[in-house]
Amino acid sequence: MDKYIIKGGNPLVGEVEITGAKNAALAILAASTMTNETVTIENMPDEADTNVLLGTMNDLGVFTHRTTRHTVRVNAAKARNFPIDNEDIKKIRASYYLIGALLGRFKRAKVVLPGGCAIGLRPIDQHMKGFAALGASCRIEHGFIIAEAKELHGAHIYLDVVSVGATINIMMAATLASGQTIIENAAKEPHVVDLANFLNSMGAHIKGAGTDVIRIRGVEKLHGTDYAIIPDQIEAGTFMMASAVTRGDITVTNIIPKHLESISAKLKEMGCELSEHDDAVRVICKDRIRSTHVKTLPYPGFPTDMQPQITVALGLSAGVSIVTESIFENRFKYIDELTSMGANIKVEGSTAIISGVERYTGAHIAAPDLRAGAALVLAGLVAEGFTTIDNIRFIERGYEDFYMKLRALGATIERVEDERSEQRFRLKYA
Repeated sequence: MDKYIIKGGNPLVGEVEITGAKNAALAILAASTMTNETVTIENMPDEADTNVLLGTMNDLGVFTHRTTRHTVRVNAAKARNFPIDNEDIKKIRASYYLIGALLGRFKRAKVVLPGGCAIGLRPIDQHMKGFAALGASCRIEHGFIIAEAKELHGAHIYLDVVSVGATINIMMAATLASGQTIIENAAKEPHVVDLANFLNSMGAHIKGAGTDVIRIRGVEKLHGTDYAIIPDQIEAGTFMMASAVTRGDITVTNIIPKHLESISAKLKEMGCELSEHDDAVRVICKDRIRSTHVKTLPYPGFPTDMQPQITVALGLSAGVSIVTESIFENRFKYIDELTSMGANIKVEGSTAIISGVERYTGAHIAAPDLRAGAALVLAGLVAEGFTTIDNIRFIERGYEDFYMKLRALGATIERVEDERSEQRFRLKYA
């Protein structure tokens, strides 16, 4: 099974370009099935999750073609509304985005319950509440979510909790419903705004995305478009945190600095030097970082997808830090792996109490999920000796060319397939 092996100790220095946002790409790919006309999507990341969704779309009769590595052409004129159930689609959370898209277009959808990383419950009650308000009957049978309606009509929907997935799904279905839909307590994340902009470019009428009230006036049909996906704020934040962890000097390019404000603020509190430009940010960390407190919150708060990365960084800080996870209940599963590398962290419920140590030491560990896996790679980059990371399939679900980008910044890291390759790496860098 493929793994990463790392020899720690190198500060990361240089420039790294960020790819398109995975979470935006998945929603936009699902939405591209809502028209008979051709859609061209640029800045499409070449990652496992997006490729799985493209494959599932092909199974539905949707024509997809990567004209370049990061440009995809989609035509769903011959799409068929079959039940969506395959082993690959079960592995990604974004499978449920096809419900809103197919319900809007065909007035019926049957999609296997979503998978993804085991970081906590991902309830779909708010999705179903929204679909029901639009006139659909919704049920769960034999592991499928089934939604169907004779017709969809606008509704006033108040989400009981802020849910990115529900906001996106309801927005897609409402786009092709008759009348006006209002979503209150809507999620404000950048990829919600990106999807709204994409749908508007196809002829939708959506206002208020990025605020907690979204208004949608339904249209009869959508048309083709050319569209470029926003940069990935979590990939950008991961490389920004890599600079802090390794005491490096990294310039992160192809970003939208406003999307990174909560991450930038914490890095400044930790003693890093930041300089922002129109589409780039430079992060310099010269000394041991300072401790701080962090609580994950919906956007524009500190993102839950950056919690493992900042915890790894704070594990090396001078002092005691507290990280509170308010989004997913199982997001501290990686702490045992980090403890085996010398971290001093105590978890009490949804809170991690971190007593900073001076160094990590290399160990044989496993990535429990996507973001925690990336964070453990950061720990390996600064650890004394060698670190081997198993289950890298989780990491490659959401990071394109991760180890190669790190290597270009000066990391000593390799992707290996067997024990012999791992031993060669160890001998080379012993």
